Order: sequence, then C-alpha cells, then structure tokens
Amino acid sequence: MNNIENNVTTVKLEPVEKASIIKFIVASVIGGFLFLVPIPYGTTFTIPIGIVIDWVSGLLKLENIDLANLLVLVFITFSSIMTIVNMVCKPAFIQKNELMMKLFSPSPLYLVSRFIGLVIVYMVYFNIGPEFIISGATGGSMLGVSATLVSVILCIAFLMPLLTDFGIMEFVGVLVRNVVRPLFTVPGRSAVDLITSWMGTSNAAAILTVGQYEKGFYSAREAATISMNFSFVSLPFTYVIAKLIGVDHKFTIFYIICTLSGIILAAIMPRIPPLSKIPDTYDEISGKQIDESIPEGVSKIKWALNLAGKRAKKASSNDLLKQGLHVYSSMFMDLIPIVMAWGTLVLVLVEFTPIFNIISVPFEWYINIFGIEGAKEVAPTALVGFADMYIPPLMLANFPIERTRFIMGAATLLQIIYMTEVGLIILKSRVPVNVGHLFIVFLERTILAIPLVTMLTNLLVTF
Repeated sequence: MNNIENNVTTVKLEPVEKASIIKFIVASVIGGFLFLVPIPYGTTFTIPIGIVIDWVSGLLKLENIDLANLLVLVFITFSSIMTIVNMVCKPAFIQKNELMMKLFSPSPLYLVSRFIGLVIVYMVYFNIGPEFIISGATGGSMLGVSATLVSVILCIAFLMPLLTDFGIMEFVGVLVRNVVRPLFTVPGRSAVDLITSWMGTSNAAAILTVGQYEKGFYSAREAATISMNFSFVSLPFTYVIAKLIGVDHKFTIFYIICTLSGIILAAIMPRIPPLSKIPDTYDEISGKQIDESIPEGVSKIKWALNLAGKRAKKASSNDLLKQGLHVYSSMFMDLIPIVMAWGTLVLVLVEFTPIFNIISVPFEWYINIFGIEGAKEVAPTALVGFADMYIPPLMLANFPIERTRFIMGAATLLQIIYMTEVGLIILKSRVPVNVGHLFIVFLERTILAIPLVTMLTNLLVTF
C-alpha cells in the first residue's frame, strides 16, 4: 500500500496507454450496469446487483435447510474458536500473519461480541433458551439480518472494485466536482459513491465508502459525511417498507419525498456538528491519494480520461482477489457476531421492556407540534430505528391512521444510522467515528426529517 510520501503534489498530464483506457471503459460499463442502472424487477425496479443478491439468497435456501443461517452459525463458531486458539496457544501461522492477527486478536468489544453472539446464535438456531432471546422479533430477526449480510457480502466483495478500482470514480469526479463539492462538501469522485449508495443496499454503500477512506481517497470527514448521509436503503426495500406500512399505492410519491428530503438533509448535515467537526485528515496508513486539480490548458474530459486510465492500469486481478478476501473475512468474522450479539440485546429492550416508551416522550411532544396524529403511539418509532431499520415499520404496520404511517415511515427511512447495518460497518472501519457521533447524527437526522417530510407530504399528498 502506498505511503503518505507517495501523495500527488504536482499535476501533470502524462500519456496513458490506449489499453488502460479500454480497461477503464469495459470495467466501468460492467460495474455501472451492475450497481447503478435501475431495471424492472417484479412490480418495481432494482439494480442488477440486487437481483444477483436475491438469486444468491435463493440458492442458499434448500428444502430442509437455510444455508445462510447455517453459514452465520459456522462463521461465528469459527471466529470464536480461532480467537481462543490464538489467545491460548499463540500459533505462528496467526502471530506472523498481519491479516490473521487482525481477525483473531480482536479488541475487547469485538472479543465480548463474539462470545455473546456465539451463545445467542446457537440458542436461536436450535430454538433453545428463553423466549425473549429466541423470539422471531429479537434473536430470530437478527439471524435473518445476518443471513442477509451473508448474501450481500458474497455478491459485492469481488464486484465492488469495478466501481472503485478501475477509474470511474476519478472520471466522474473531474466532471461533477463543481456541483458535488459545494452542495455536499465532498469530492467530485464521490458522485459515483453517492449514486451507488442511494440506489444500492445500505450495507454495500457503507462498505464502499469506508474502503475509499482506507485507500486514501476520502478524508475522515468526507467518509463520515457520505456514509451517514447517502447509505440509504435500496429502492426495492423502500417498496417493501411502503407495502408493510400500507402506503404502497402511493409508492411513487413516497419515494420522491424520501429522495427530496434525503438530498436536503445531505446538504445540511455536513455543515453542522458533529460531522463538521470531524477532521479533514486522511488515513494514517494510506495517506492522501487524491488530487482533483486540473492542469492549465487541459479539458475536463481529457483530464478525466487520463486519471481514469492511470487508475485502471494499477488494478490487477491479484489485488482484487486480496481485497475481496479481506472484505469477506473482516465482515464475516467481526460484523456478523456483533449483529447477533448487540442487535438481539437491543431488540430485547424494545420488545420486552418499556424503556423506549419512556425515553421517547420528548419525541411525542415534538411530533405533536407538526400535527401528526397518534404522536404518543408512534413516538417510539423515532428512536428504535437506531438499533435496526426493520423495527419502525413493524411497529407502524398496524397503526390505523394512513397519513401518520406515511410520514413516520418516510422519516424513519431517512435516519440511515441503523446500528445493525451502517453503524457497525462504520465503527469497524478506520474512520475516526464513535457511537456518540452516530447517535447524535441519528437524532439530528430524525429531528430534521420529521418536519421536512411532513411539509412535503402536506404539499404533495392527498389522504
């Protein structure tokens, strides 16, 4: 990996081989189609990678066994056993391998998470233990989320580099930086990231963003801004939520309101703390690897092609294989145990204690200000989404007032910081963000989204 000393300090137009330009074009067309182009799928639209993920998910479901659930059990068991082996025996094949040490010498949080996750996954998988742990609303739900992550990671680990490593981000970055930078305070190259994040899955979007930070293409503030503002749930999932809360007959306007509100929030959030206070420093390991300056007398198109070709030339199948394996191992060994452990424990608090009803009282008062009917009943949905994105719509599904379901459903989708999805991926990365940052951004997005969605709903929707 390049050191800080390798940063670009001068801007020169150096010739690029035609083969590198062709390599950029072919990879970008394939990657762009997979991750960016909406196509008809059933009763709605999705991106091709979403169809691939669904196909893989289907392959993992056999007649008598769900392989994805079994893989979750295997991953957590393997990571726990290997961690114990490393702690007790310190074998050379782990101690002398940097990646293995990262995987099997975890921090205290990840260590505890693995063993809590191990206990919970066995209880849920074999349906043994107290109901509040193995219930479909708690541990069962988190096993489902973990199984979904298996399909997502299996599909994107080796395909995501088509968007990140072959030049399309450099190419688009040069062309649109004059719009993206002033509007969202992030580099032009992030335009591809933004579109992928909005159109794809929130998991894939967050993985893409933190990966770009760890390669030196985003500063800490930029990576936090993109991951906390553009890692929106996929279009198909938005439709699923609209159907679940009974507003699917208004899906088009529902999605338009989510999109308009999301763009406005993405323009506001980077300009207020905590995002505005995160330093514009680059990853200590990679250093700054981005320079969006354009040489004098060179057109944008020519410079964009030049940068894209240079980036494509550096991409090798060996590097992509290593990167894919790194994504596989880190997500399977660390992320899935945390989802099972802490996701389940938070859901236990939601389902079996009154704590969220109590702490959501201020939101009840706030929601009342904007004339949203049933504020007391729906106020907890404004907070429980911090744990997982599935919880608010499940709580709203049977609420009798359609306008309230519409507004609060859209508002909770705009929260983005779900700990079992985007939150844990960010925390697991080298981006200098902590749980406090995530929770404050979550609250800010919620506080701003409710009046914004309410205003747009009053203007555009008739009930």
